[in-house]
This record gives sequence, C-alpha cells and structure tokens, in this order.
Amino acid sequence: MIGIYAIFIFFALISWLVSSRLKSKFKKYSRIPIANGMSGRDIVERMLRDHGITEVKIGSVAGMLSDHYDPTSKTINLSQEVYHGRSVSAAAVAAHECGHAVQHHQAYAWLQLRSNLVPMVSFASKYVQWVLLAGIILVQTFPALLLIGIILFAATTIFSIVTLPVEVDASRRALVWLRSSGITNTETHAPAADALRWAAYTYFIAAISSLATLLYYVMMYMGVTRND
Repeated sequence: MIGIYAIFIFFALISWLVSSRLKSKFKKYSRIPIANGMSGRDIVERMLRDHGITEVKIGSVAGMLSDHYDPTSKTINLSQEVYHGRSVSAAAVAAHECGHAVQHHQAYAWLQLRSNLVPMVSFASKYVQWVLLAGIILVQTFPALLLIGIILFAATTIFSIVTLPVEVDASRRALVWLRSSGITNTETHAPAADALRWAAYTYFIAAISSLATLLYYVMMYMGVTRND
C-alpha cells in the first residue's frame, strides 16, 4: 500500500505544479491584447465559419479554464474569461476548443475513438475505486476481484492516453488557424503556443500518472498469483 500512496503523492505534486504554472501562464497572457480586439466568442464564430461549420452552438460556463467542447450537443462552452476576453489567452483557448469542433466535423479518428470509449469509461469510473479497494483488502483470498478492478482501471487509463493526441491535434489546428487568419502576429503567436503547450502538459501528466498506477496494480496482482 505504501507504493501506491507514493505514486499518488508524486503525481499529485507534479500535477499541482503544472496546473499552477498553467494558471500563471493564462493570467500572464491575459494581459496581452489581441491586435484586432476580437473576443473569444468572436474567434470561435470566425473559425467555425472559415471551416464551413454551421451546426455548432457557442455557450458560456462558470469557472476558470472550464472551457470544453461537447460533441453530443455540438456545443463549444467557453469560460467567462475566454468568452468575453480579448487577449492572447482567450484567443488560444477559444481556438483550441473550436479545434475539437473541427475534429468532430472532419471525423478525426482519435476523437471518434475517444467518444466511443465514453460509455465504457463512465461505467468504469463509477465502480473502479471501490472494486480496487476491495480487491486490495481481499487480495490474498480473492485475487480475481483485484483483476476486475485492474480491468476497470485500464479502461480509464486507455481513455487518458487516447485523449493526448486529441488535445495535441486540437492545439495544432488552433495555432495554424490563428496564424493563417492573422489573429496572432509575430508578437502574440509565441505566447499563444506557450499557453496551449502548458495545457497539453496537464493531459500528459494525467496519462502518465494513470499508466504508472495501473502498472503498480498489475505488479501487485502478479506478485500474489505468482506466490500461489
């Protein structure tokens, strides 16, 4: 059990550091205005129009960095700071979320795979922690329960790994469009790229953390079954 706590603490610390750095970058670049004065909503509207997308709605949600694209309702939800913001940060985040809408419109394979995994991951997430806890407690008498927990946890790990290329590609699309459309220039493009780079780091840390935890549970299970 000490091993799993060490993994949790280590990656929780790394995740906190990256998240803090991301928020710091967002605040820093929020003070750099976009030359044309467009808001996050304006940028999404233009990017959607440039890609011939008409069915996607734009909404506003509470919370910092709570921006996301919902493929089920085809809605780009922007936080208040991004929705109304006219800064490099707002432009980068808005274009990134619109990048997901473009992926959906163009049937990007990795996004389709992630969407297909959602029902399975939703089910796994509800029970995985309880099954794993019971499996660890009963590992000597009922190791199969731990194996079930590992399978459930593996589903969430696969989802985290699949999310990586989806997020990286959305940022790539966003940056290419921001430059080609003239939204960013020689002074503002590098900060926009830096903001999205740090956002990608959060997904990378989450995937590595999940994979490391999964490997720990697998080694625990193999240790018990080998002894038997």
